[in-house]
Amino acid sequence: MRRSVVLIAAPMLITGLLAGCGGGGESASPQGEGGSPGKVTLEWWHLSTSEPLKTLWAQRAKEFMAKNPNVTIKATVLENDAYKAKLTTITQSGKAPDIFATWGGGVLQQQIEAGLVKDLSGDVADVLPNFTPAALSAYQFDGKTYGLPTDIGLVGFWYNKKHFEKAGISEPPATWSAFLEDVTKLKAAGITPIALAGKEKWPGHYYWAYLAMRIAGLDALKQAATDHDFTKPDFVAAGQQVKALADLQPFQKGFLGAGYGTPDGQAATMGNGKAAMELMGQWAPATQESAGKGLGDDLGFFPFPAVEGGKGSIGDAFGGGGGLAVGTDAPKEAVDFVKYMTEMENHAKAVEAGGVLPVLKGEESAVKDANLKQVATLLAETTGYQLYLDQAYPPAVGQQVNDSVAELIGGTKTPEEVSQDITEVAKSEE
Repeated sequence: MRRSVVLIAAPMLITGLLAGCGGGGESASPQGEGGSPGKVTLEWWHLSTSEPLKTLWAQRAKEFMAKNPNVTIKATVLENDAYKAKLTTITQSGKAPDIFATWGGGVLQQQIEAGLVKDLSGDVADVLPNFTPAALSAYQFDGKTYGLPTDIGLVGFWYNKKHFEKAGISEPPATWSAFLEDVTKLKAAGITPIALAGKEKWPGHYYWAYLAMRIAGLDALKQAATDHDFTKPDFVAAGQQVKALADLQPFQKGFLGAGYGTPDGQAATMGNGKAAMELMGQWAPATQESAGKGLGDDLGFFPFPAVEGGKGSIGDAFGGGGGLAVGTDAPKEAVDFVKYMTEMENHAKAVEAGGVLPVLKGEESAVKDANLKQVATLLAETTGYQLYLDQAYPPAVGQQVNDSVAELIGGTKTPEEVSQDITEVAKSEE
Protein backbone atom coordinates (compact mmCIF):
# COMPACT_ATOMS: atom_id res chain seq x y z
CA MET A 1 0.00 0.00 0.00
CA ARG A 2 2.63 2.46 0.93
CA ARG A 3 3.76 4.72 -1.78
CA SER A 4 0.69 3.04 -3.17
CA VAL A 5 0.57 5.31 -6.06
CA VAL A 6 0.13 2.61 -8.56
CA LEU A 7 -2.65 1.06 -10.18
CA ILE A 8 -5.40 -1.48 -10.41
CA ALA A 9 -7.11 -3.14 -13.32
CA ALA A 10 -10.65 -4.31 -13.92
CA PRO A 11 -11.88 -6.08 -10.76
CA MET A 12 -13.12 -9.14 -12.58
CA LEU A 13 -9.60 -9.74 -13.82
CA ILE A 14 -7.95 -9.59 -10.42
CA THR A 15 -7.38 -13.18 -9.40
CA GLY A 16 -4.42 -12.80 -7.06
CA LEU A 17 -0.87 -13.70 -7.81
CA LEU A 18 -0.58 -15.47 -11.13
CA ALA A 19 1.75 -18.40 -10.71
CA GLY A 20 4.72 -18.51 -13.04
CA CYS A 21 4.11 -15.04 -14.41
CA GLY A 22 6.83 -13.90 -16.74
CA GLY A 23 7.25 -11.16 -19.28
CA GLY A 24 6.06 -11.33 -22.83
CA GLY A 25 2.34 -11.54 -22.27
CA GLU A 26 0.29 -14.22 -23.98
CA SER A 27 -0.61 -14.12 -27.62
CA ALA A 28 -3.35 -16.32 -29.04
CA SER A 29 -1.87 -15.81 -32.49
CA PRO A 30 0.77 -13.51 -33.90
CA GLN A 31 -1.71 -12.14 -36.39
CA GLY A 32 -5.48 -12.18 -36.46
CA GLU A 33 -7.66 -12.50 -39.55
CA GLY A 34 -7.34 -9.72 -42.10
CA GLY A 35 -4.03 -8.59 -40.62
CA SER A 36 -5.53 -7.44 -37.30
CA PRO A 37 -3.35 -7.78 -34.20
CA GLY A 38 -3.42 -11.09 -32.37
CA LYS A 39 -4.83 -11.27 -28.85
CA VAL A 40 -2.47 -10.12 -26.13
CA THR A 41 -2.68 -10.62 -22.36
CA LEU A 42 -0.71 -8.19 -20.22
CA GLU A 43 0.32 -9.18 -16.70
CA TRP A 44 0.25 -6.08 -14.49
CA TRP A 45 1.64 -6.12 -10.95
CA HIS A 46 0.99 -3.27 -8.53
CA LEU A 47 0.07 -2.35 -4.97
CA SER A 48 -2.72 0.21 -4.94
CA THR A 49 -5.44 -1.21 -2.70
CA SER A 50 -7.20 1.95 -1.49
CA GLU A 51 -9.37 4.68 -2.92
CA PRO A 52 -9.40 6.85 -4.94
CA LEU A 53 -6.81 5.13 -7.14
CA LYS A 54 -8.42 1.71 -6.82
CA THR A 55 -11.47 2.85 -8.75
CA LEU A 56 -9.72 5.37 -11.00
CA TRP A 57 -7.10 2.96 -12.25
CA ALA A 58 -9.66 0.22 -12.74
CA GLN A 59 -11.49 2.61 -15.03
CA ARG A 60 -8.31 3.43 -16.97
CA ALA A 61 -7.69 -0.27 -17.57
CA LYS A 62 -11.25 -0.82 -18.79
CA GLU A 63 -10.95 2.16 -21.12
CA PHE A 64 -7.68 0.90 -22.55
CA MET A 65 -9.13 -2.53 -23.19
CA ALA A 66 -12.16 -0.96 -24.85
CA LYS A 67 -9.87 1.02 -27.15
CA ASN A 68 -7.71 -2.04 -27.79
CA PRO A 69 -10.07 -5.05 -27.98
CA ASN A 70 -7.18 -7.41 -28.67
CA VAL A 71 -5.71 -6.64 -25.22
CA THR A 72 -6.65 -8.23 -21.90
CA ILE A 73 -5.10 -6.85 -18.72
CA LYS A 74 -4.69 -9.18 -15.75
CA ALA A 75 -3.67 -7.56 -12.49
CA THR A 76 -1.83 -8.96 -9.49
CA VAL A 77 -2.61 -6.63 -6.58
CA LEU A 78 -0.63 -6.94 -3.35
CA GLU A 79 0.11 -4.97 -0.20
CA ASN A 80 3.52 -3.33 -0.02
CA ASP A 81 5.60 -5.99 1.73
CA ALA A 82 3.97 -8.89 -0.11
CA TYR A 83 4.46 -7.06 -3.40
CA LYS A 84 8.15 -6.49 -2.77
CA ALA A 85 8.67 -10.11 -1.74
CA LYS A 86 6.85 -11.56 -4.77
CA LEU A 87 8.55 -9.18 -7.20
CA THR A 88 11.94 -10.08 -5.74
CA THR A 89 11.16 -13.79 -6.13
CA ILE A 90 10.07 -13.50 -9.75
CA THR A 91 12.96 -11.23 -10.76
CA GLN A 92 15.49 -13.52 -9.07
CA SER A 93 14.16 -16.29 -11.30
CA GLY A 94 15.07 -14.18 -14.32
CA LYS A 95 11.56 -13.03 -15.19
CA ALA A 96 9.52 -9.86 -14.82
CA PRO A 97 5.84 -8.98 -15.26
CA ASP A 98 4.89 -7.18 -18.46
CA ILE A 99 4.09 -4.02 -16.47
CA PHE A 100 5.03 -3.51 -12.84
CA ALA A 101 5.05 -0.84 -10.18
CA THR A 102 8.45 0.54 -9.29
CA TRP A 103 9.87 3.19 -6.99
CA GLY A 104 12.98 3.49 -9.14
CA GLY A 105 16.40 3.95 -7.57
CA GLY A 106 18.80 1.15 -6.71
CA VAL A 107 16.19 -1.61 -6.87
CA LEU A 108 15.19 -0.72 -10.43
CA GLN A 109 18.85 -0.36 -11.37
CA GLN A 110 19.57 -3.92 -10.25
CA GLN A 111 16.63 -5.16 -12.31
CA ILE A 112 17.97 -3.24 -15.30
CA GLU A 113 21.45 -4.72 -14.84
CA ALA A 114 19.85 -8.17 -14.75
CA GLY A 115 18.33 -7.51 -18.17
CA LEU A 116 14.74 -7.61 -16.92
CA VAL A 117 13.55 -4.08 -17.73
CA LYS A 118 12.87 -2.59 -21.14
CA ASP A 119 14.70 0.58 -22.15
CA LEU A 120 11.79 2.88 -23.01
CA SER A 121 13.89 5.81 -24.23
CA GLY A 122 12.89 5.59 -27.87
CA ASP A 123 9.27 4.59 -27.23
CA VAL A 124 8.57 7.47 -24.83
CA ALA A 125 10.79 10.17 -26.34
CA ASP A 126 7.72 12.02 -27.59
CA VAL A 127 6.20 12.35 -24.10
CA LEU A 128 9.29 12.85 -21.90
CA PRO A 129 9.15 16.66 -22.22
CA ASN A 130 5.69 16.55 -20.57
CA PHE A 131 7.11 15.31 -17.22
CA THR A 132 8.82 17.32 -14.51
CA PRO A 133 12.52 16.44 -14.19
CA ALA A 134 12.15 15.58 -10.49
CA ALA A 135 9.40 13.06 -11.22
CA LEU A 136 11.44 11.35 -13.93
CA SER A 137 14.76 11.25 -12.12
CA ALA A 138 14.27 7.96 -10.23
CA TYR A 139 13.64 6.06 -13.48
CA GLN A 140 16.53 7.37 -15.57
CA PHE A 141 20.04 5.90 -15.63
CA ASP A 142 22.96 6.81 -17.87
CA GLY A 143 20.75 9.00 -20.01
CA LYS A 144 18.17 6.26 -20.61
CA THR A 145 14.57 6.02 -19.37
CA TYR A 146 13.28 2.76 -17.86
CA GLY A 147 9.91 3.85 -16.45
CA LEU A 148 7.36 6.64 -16.37
CA PRO A 149 6.25 8.23 -13.09
CA THR A 150 2.70 8.18 -11.78
CA ASP A 151 3.34 10.09 -8.55
CA ILE A 152 5.93 12.04 -6.62
CA GLY A 153 5.82 13.35 -3.10
CA LEU A 154 7.51 13.53 0.25
CA VAL A 155 7.18 12.10 3.73
CA GLY A 156 6.13 14.35 6.59
CA PHE A 157 3.99 14.40 9.70
CA TRP A 158 0.21 14.24 9.37
CA TYR A 159 -1.44 15.40 12.58
CA ASN A 160 -4.80 15.72 14.30
CA LYS A 161 -5.42 19.41 15.01
CA LYS A 162 -7.94 18.67 17.78
CA HIS A 163 -5.49 16.44 19.62
CA PHE A 164 -2.80 19.11 19.40
CA GLU A 165 -5.22 21.70 20.75
CA LYS A 166 -6.28 19.44 23.62
CA ALA A 167 -2.61 18.92 24.56
CA GLY A 168 -1.96 22.67 24.53
CA ILE A 169 0.21 22.59 21.40
CA SER A 170 -0.41 25.86 19.56
CA GLU A 171 1.67 25.15 16.45
CA PRO A 172 3.53 22.21 14.90
CA PRO A 173 7.10 21.73 16.14
CA ALA A 174 9.90 23.14 13.99
CA THR A 175 12.73 21.42 15.87
CA TRP A 176 13.32 17.85 17.01
CA SER A 177 13.59 18.84 20.67
CA ALA A 178 10.23 20.63 20.40
CA PHE A 179 8.80 17.52 18.73
CA LEU A 180 9.89 15.32 21.65
CA GLU A 181 8.38 17.86 24.08
CA ASP A 182 5.10 17.72 22.17
CA VAL A 183 5.11 13.92 22.37
CA THR A 184 5.35 14.27 26.14
CA LYS A 185 2.51 16.82 26.19
CA LEU A 186 0.27 14.53 24.16
CA LYS A 187 0.92 11.61 26.50
CA ALA A 188 0.17 13.81 29.50
CA ALA A 189 -3.16 14.71 27.89
CA GLY A 190 -4.04 11.02 27.53
CA ILE A 191 -3.52 10.99 23.78
CA THR A 192 -1.46 8.41 21.89
CA PRO A 193 1.17 10.57 20.18
CA ILE A 194 2.10 8.45 17.15
CA ALA A 195 0.59 5.66 15.06
CA LEU A 196 3.13 3.20 13.66
CA ALA A 197 2.91 0.01 11.61
CA GLY A 198 5.68 -1.82 13.43
CA LYS A 199 4.97 -5.13 11.74
CA GLU A 200 5.71 -3.81 8.26
CA LYS A 201 9.02 -2.15 9.23
CA TRP A 202 9.27 0.31 6.32
CA PRO A 203 7.31 3.08 8.13
CA GLY A 204 9.83 2.96 10.97
CA HIS A 205 12.79 3.47 8.68
CA TYR A 206 11.43 6.93 7.84
CA TYR A 207 12.46 8.15 11.30
CA TRP A 208 16.06 6.96 11.07
CA ALA A 209 16.41 8.16 7.48
CA TYR A 210 15.08 11.65 8.18
CA LEU A 211 17.18 12.00 11.33
CA ALA A 212 20.25 10.93 9.35
CA MET A 213 19.40 13.57 6.76
CA ARG A 214 18.94 16.28 9.38
CA ILE A 215 22.02 15.34 11.47
CA ALA A 216 24.53 14.08 8.88
CA GLY A 217 23.16 15.83 5.82
CA LEU A 218 22.15 14.63 2.38
CA ASP A 219 25.73 14.39 1.14
CA ALA A 220 26.57 11.94 3.93
CA LEU A 221 23.75 9.61 2.86
CA LYS A 222 24.91 9.77 -0.74
CA GLN A 223 28.51 9.14 0.38
CA ALA A 224 27.39 6.12 2.38
CA ALA A 225 25.96 4.67 -0.82
CA THR A 226 29.51 4.81 -2.20
CA ASP A 227 31.76 3.96 0.73
CA HIS A 228 29.23 1.59 2.39
CA ASP A 229 30.01 3.00 5.84
CA PHE A 230 27.10 3.78 8.18
CA THR A 231 29.17 3.64 11.36
CA LYS A 232 30.16 7.30 11.34
CA PRO A 233 29.13 9.29 14.43
CA ASP A 234 26.29 11.17 12.73
CA PHE A 235 24.56 7.92 11.71
CA VAL A 236 24.91 6.58 15.23
CA ALA A 237 23.49 9.89 16.49
CA ALA A 238 20.46 9.41 14.22
CA GLY A 239 19.89 6.05 15.88
CA GLN A 240 20.27 7.60 19.32
CA GLN A 241 17.49 10.07 18.53
CA VAL A 242 15.22 7.27 17.27
CA LYS A 243 15.89 5.53 20.58
CA ALA A 244 15.14 8.75 22.48
CA LEU A 245 11.75 8.83 20.77
CA ALA A 246 11.04 5.14 21.32
CA ASP A 247 11.98 5.46 25.00
CA LEU A 248 9.03 7.86 25.38
CA GLN A 249 6.72 4.97 24.37
CA PRO A 250 4.84 7.20 21.92
CA PHE A 251 3.20 4.51 19.77
CA GLN A 252 -0.22 2.89 20.00
CA LYS A 253 -0.70 -0.32 21.96
CA GLY A 254 0.22 -3.35 19.90
CA PHE A 255 2.14 -1.29 17.32
CA LEU A 256 4.78 -4.01 16.87
CA GLY A 257 2.13 -6.27 15.38
CA ALA A 258 0.28 -3.56 13.44
CA GLY A 259 0.11 -3.36 9.65
CA TYR A 260 -0.19 -0.14 7.68
CA GLY A 261 -3.47 -0.25 5.75
CA THR A 262 -5.31 -2.92 7.76
CA PRO A 263 -8.49 -2.08 9.75
CA ASP A 264 -6.47 -2.02 12.99
CA GLY A 265 -3.26 -0.66 11.46
CA GLN A 266 -1.41 2.63 11.36
CA ALA A 267 -3.60 4.47 8.85
CA ALA A 268 -6.82 3.39 10.56
CA THR A 269 -5.47 4.35 13.99
CA MET A 270 -4.76 7.82 12.63
CA GLY A 271 -7.91 8.11 10.53
CA ASN A 272 -10.14 7.07 13.43
CA GLY A 273 -8.67 9.72 15.72
CA LYS A 274 -6.86 7.27 18.00
CA ALA A 275 -3.42 8.87 17.56
CA ALA A 276 -2.17 12.41 17.11
CA MET A 277 0.42 11.91 14.35
CA GLU A 278 1.86 9.61 11.75
CA LEU A 279 5.01 10.04 9.66
CA MET A 280 3.90 9.11 6.18
CA GLY A 281 3.89 10.09 2.53
CA GLN A 282 1.48 12.10 0.42
CA TRP A 283 -0.96 9.20 0.12
CA ALA A 284 -1.73 9.29 3.87
CA PRO A 285 -5.05 11.20 3.76
CA ALA A 286 -6.53 8.83 1.18
CA THR A 287 -5.38 5.76 3.09
CA GLN A 288 -6.68 7.15 6.38
CA GLU A 289 -10.10 7.49 4.78
CA SER A 290 -9.93 4.07 3.17
CA ALA A 291 -8.75 2.19 6.27
CA GLY A 292 -10.60 4.37 8.81
CA LYS A 293 -13.00 7.29 8.86
CA GLY A 294 -10.58 10.07 7.95
CA LEU A 295 -10.13 13.36 9.80
CA GLY A 296 -11.42 15.86 7.26
CA ASP A 297 -10.67 19.44 8.27
CA ASP A 298 -8.99 18.26 11.49
CA LEU A 299 -6.06 16.85 9.50
CA GLY A 300 -2.93 18.96 9.20
CA PHE A 301 0.60 18.50 7.86
CA PHE A 302 4.07 19.68 8.83
CA PRO A 303 7.56 18.83 7.54
CA PHE A 304 10.01 16.72 9.51
CA PRO A 305 11.60 19.06 12.06
CA ALA A 306 15.14 20.41 12.00
CA VAL A 307 17.69 18.94 14.40
CA GLU A 308 19.59 21.57 16.33
CA GLY A 309 23.23 21.58 15.31
CA GLY A 310 22.63 19.19 12.43
CA LYS A 311 24.31 19.55 9.04
CA GLY A 312 21.13 18.99 7.06
CA SER A 313 18.59 21.57 5.93
CA ILE A 314 14.92 21.47 6.89
CA GLY A 315 14.35 22.18 3.20
CA ASP A 316 15.74 18.76 2.27
CA ALA A 317 12.96 16.29 1.57
CA PHE A 318 12.74 12.53 1.89
CA GLY A 319 10.31 10.51 -0.15
CA GLY A 320 9.68 9.32 -3.64
CA GLY A 321 6.85 8.49 -5.90
CA GLY A 322 5.73 5.60 -7.97
CA GLY A 323 6.13 4.65 -11.57
CA LEU A 324 5.54 1.94 -14.11
CA ALA A 325 8.26 -0.15 -15.69
CA VAL A 326 7.96 -2.68 -18.51
CA GLY A 327 9.50 -6.13 -18.66
CA THR A 328 12.12 -6.71 -21.34
CA ASP A 329 10.05 -9.29 -23.21
CA ALA A 330 6.70 -7.50 -22.90
CA PRO A 331 4.74 -6.80 -26.09
CA LYS A 332 4.50 -3.25 -27.42
CA GLU A 333 0.99 -2.92 -25.97
CA ALA A 334 2.56 -2.80 -22.50
CA VAL A 335 4.39 0.40 -23.42
CA ASP A 336 1.21 1.78 -24.97
CA PHE A 337 -0.64 1.19 -21.71
CA VAL A 338 2.04 2.91 -19.62
CA LYS A 339 1.85 5.94 -21.92
CA TYR A 340 -1.96 5.88 -21.72
CA MET A 341 -1.87 5.89 -17.92
CA THR A 342 0.30 9.00 -17.90
CA GLU A 343 -1.52 11.08 -20.50
CA MET A 344 -2.53 14.47 -19.10
CA GLU A 345 -6.28 13.88 -19.44
CA ASN A 346 -6.07 10.58 -17.58
CA HIS A 347 -3.47 11.38 -14.96
CA ALA A 348 -4.95 14.77 -14.00
CA LYS A 349 -8.14 13.01 -12.87
CA ALA A 350 -6.12 11.13 -10.28
CA VAL A 351 -4.49 14.39 -9.15
CA GLU A 352 -7.90 16.08 -8.82
CA ALA A 353 -9.16 13.17 -6.71
CA GLY A 354 -6.23 13.51 -4.32
CA GLY A 355 -4.73 10.14 -5.18
CA VAL A 356 -1.43 11.39 -6.55
CA LEU A 357 0.56 14.59 -6.92
CA PRO A 358 1.56 16.18 -10.24
CA VAL A 359 4.23 14.53 -12.37
CA LEU A 360 3.29 16.37 -15.56
CA LYS A 361 4.04 20.02 -16.22
CA GLY A 362 0.89 22.11 -15.80
CA GLU A 363 -0.92 19.69 -13.48
CA GLU A 364 -0.39 21.86 -10.39
CA SER A 365 -3.80 23.51 -10.65
CA ALA A 366 -5.47 20.09 -10.36
CA VAL A 367 -4.39 19.76 -6.70
CA LYS A 368 -7.52 20.62 -4.71
CA ASP A 369 -6.76 19.39 -1.18
CA ALA A 370 -5.21 22.08 1.06
CA ASN A 371 -2.77 19.68 2.74
CA LEU A 372 -1.66 18.21 -0.55
CA LYS A 373 -1.16 21.73 -1.88
CA GLN A 374 1.21 22.27 1.06
CA VAL A 375 3.09 19.09 0.14
CA ALA A 376 3.26 20.19 -3.49
CA THR A 377 4.59 23.60 -2.43
CA LEU A 378 7.25 22.02 -0.23
CA LEU A 379 8.26 19.81 -3.14
CA ALA A 380 8.62 22.84 -5.37
CA GLU A 381 10.84 24.53 -2.75
CA THR A 382 13.03 21.57 -1.74
CA THR A 383 16.74 22.25 -1.34
CA GLY A 384 17.56 18.55 -1.78
CA TYR A 385 15.78 15.24 -2.25
CA GLN A 386 16.49 11.74 -0.94
CA LEU A 387 14.71 8.65 -2.24
CA TYR A 388 13.45 6.13 0.35
CA LEU A 389 16.51 4.28 1.62
CA ASP A 390 14.93 0.87 1.00
CA GLN A 391 14.70 1.86 -2.66
CA ALA A 392 17.72 4.13 -3.09
CA TYR A 393 20.12 1.42 -1.90
CA PRO A 394 20.43 -2.15 -3.25
CA PRO A 395 17.58 -4.39 -2.01
CA ALA A 396 19.62 -6.23 0.61
CA VAL A 397 20.87 -2.98 2.11
CA GLY A 398 17.42 -1.40 2.09
CA GLN A 399 15.93 -4.44 3.79
CA GLN A 400 18.64 -4.33 6.44
CA VAL A 401 17.85 -0.67 7.11
CA ASN A 402 14.20 -1.59 7.65
CA ASP A 403 15.01 -4.61 9.81
CA SER A 404 17.61 -2.87 11.96
CA VAL A 405 15.53 0.22 12.60
CA ALA A 406 12.57 -1.99 13.55
CA GLU A 407 14.81 -3.73 16.08
CA LEU A 408 16.00 -0.38 17.39
CA ILE A 409 12.42 0.81 17.87
CA GLY A 410 11.52 -2.51 19.46
CA GLY A 411 14.40 -2.20 21.91
CA THR A 412 16.41 -5.22 20.80
CA LYS A 413 19.26 -3.38 19.02
CA THR A 414 21.41 -0.41 20.03
CA PRO A 415 22.08 2.57 17.73
CA GLU A 416 25.66 1.32 17.32
CA GLU A 417 24.50 -2.17 16.37
CA VAL A 418 22.09 -0.73 13.80
CA SER A 419 24.89 1.21 12.10
CA GLN A 420 27.20 -1.81 12.19
CA ASP A 421 24.60 -4.23 10.79
CA ILE A 422 23.73 -1.96 7.88
CA THR A 423 27.41 -1.41 7.13
CA GLU A 424 28.17 -5.15 7.09
CA VAL A 425 25.42 -5.82 4.56
CA ALA A 426 26.39 -2.80 2.46
CA LYS A 427 30.02 -3.93 2.28
CA SER A 428 28.96 -7.48 1.38
CA GLU A 429 27.14 -6.01 -1.63
CA GLU A 430 30.28 -4.31 -2.97
